[in-house]
Amino acid sequence: MAIILYTSPTPNGWKASITLEEMGLPYEVKLINLGTNEQKEPWFTAINPNGRIPAMTDDGFAVFESGAIMIYLAEKTGQLMPADVQGRSRVIQWLMFQMGGVGPMMGQANVFFRYFPEKIQPAIDRYQREVRRLFEVMDGHLANNEYLAGDYSIADIANWSWAHTHEWSGASIEGLDHLDRWMKQVGSRDAVQRGRDVPVPRDRKAEEESAAKTGPMILA
Repeated sequence: MAIILYTSPTPNGWKASITLEEMGLPYEVKLINLGTNEQKEPWFTAINPNGRIPAMTDDGFAVFESGAIMIYLAEKTGQLMPADVQGRSRVIQWLMFQMGGVGPMMGQANVFFRYFPEKIQPAIDRYQREVRRLFEVMDGHLANNEYLAGDYSIADIANWSWAHTHEWSGASIEGLDHLDRWMKQVGSRDAVQRGRDVPVPRDRKAEEESAAKTGPMILA
């Protein structure tokens, strides 16, 4: 099998697996154990010098960074990204929006809201409010657009992979009806559901119970 995906059950990992599922490409999955820092082992850093997931090899050619993987696959297959310059640019703009905004801000919200040993409320508020602001940007754009960049594309996959986990970050989508419509529409796709279960099937009941144990979510 030509493509090997090295991944873990995280939003960045799902970006790659959902893209592969949407394109119908055969691939082998290698689960990387983040708990034992497997991603820092020499064999893995030979593929991704940054020691992060996901990474991918295609007939031995290594690709790292989730957004770079998505662009590589889109260009390889001619799927999920237009060929014309302006259409391609629109997709990449919204992909960068996720990579430079949604992902980092939700990641920091997760750290301070879920994992940090002490509750630093100003930090929690700062990142949750920024996540909410980014969601409002998306909601405003989606009021007049079915998808983020014209037709369904890797931009939708990238942003959905993070945005649908908003409860884990403690950020609400209350009142963001267009974002909610888009999130449900993307999430209902068969390939999205398959890719979301890579490398391990999601435990929806556990996710709901965990989200319910946290305090009120930031609305603005």
